Amino acid sequence: MDVIEEGIGRLFTDPDPDKAREFFRKKSRELKNKLTTVTDAVKTLLNDGDYFAIGGFGANRIPTAICHEILRQKKKNLAFAGHTSTHDFQILAAGKVFSKCDIAYIIGLEARGLSANARRYMESGEVEVTEWTNYAMAARLKAAAMGISFIPIRNMMGTDTFKYSASKKIKCPYTGDNYVLAPALYPDFAAIHVHEADVYGNCRIKGITIADLELARASKRLVITCERIISNDQIRNDPSLTVIPFYLVDAVCEVPYGSYPGNMPYEYFSDEEHLREWLTVEKDPEDLKKFLDKNIYGVKEFSEYVELNGGLKKMQELRDKEFLVKNKNAKK
Repeated sequence: MDVIEEGIGRLFTDPDPDKAREFFRKKSRELKNKLTTVTDAVKTLLNDGDYFAIGGFGANRIPTAICHEILRQKKKNLAFAGHTSTHDFQILAAGKVFSKCDIAYIIGLEARGLSANARRYMESGEVEVTEWTNYAMAARLKAAAMGISFIPIRNMMGTDTFKYSASKKIKCPYTGDNYVLAPALYPDFAAIHVHEADVYGNCRIKGITIADLELARASKRLVITCERIISNDQIRNDPSLTVIPFYLVDAVCEVPYGSYPGNMPYEYFSDEEHLREWLTVEKDPEDLKKFLDKNIYGVKEFSEYVELNGGLKKMQELRDKEFLVKNKNAKK
């Protein structure tokens, strides 16, 4: 295939599937208890300089507890997949944990507004960026999950996004049509928050999965946080509900309300009041520093953060709100 045009962006990861296979070939597939703490999972599985990715979509089903712990452990010089990234990006930018970023959707918290601090960080010149679309990022993970070095897509052509990407445009040898080649993305580390998991890492997710199933299969090291641990007997009673199998998972952490202040579908609604507080305090760097000291650096674990911001009473209110919203939508 002849390359017609290529983007000028830097490719932060190696798309070679054979090199990735060398790693995966040595990865344990033993059915063993992987239950651990968020602290230990981040400490042992995420290294400075790694490329990492976060599951979920927007502020929905994000592994907030992992993001907080990455800040507490002061991880540095990471590369990040900015794919449908809202509050998680806001947190990570506050800690300046990454110096490279593949960007598709960042800085914005959707209808809530823009993160002032994330914008400051991205405009500071401290972060090297390569541009993509959300679909292109999902396609890159799909290519990795398939064990190939690229996947052809009909996306980004004729845009500056293509220009500043690391993709290539080719002519199809069968039809003569033009396609963009999206290179495979194999993250060193990924964190995905799910509804239920057993101690081995078999996971259940309610609702849409976005690109998380591909992310789980593309990532070299995978941490699962879950709302609750269930028994392996429950998993075996209906294996069709298992969307991420145990052999992909390196660590399992039980973190109730682990997506807070984001939304966990069918569990609890997002805490819009607290998200507005984030957006307000970060307008002033000093206010943000005090806020982070109180809510992240000054606590030992995620449950303390939840308690600081309303605890079980607030979570019950968010559960009630989620139920009312879902019930209202079901009646339409």
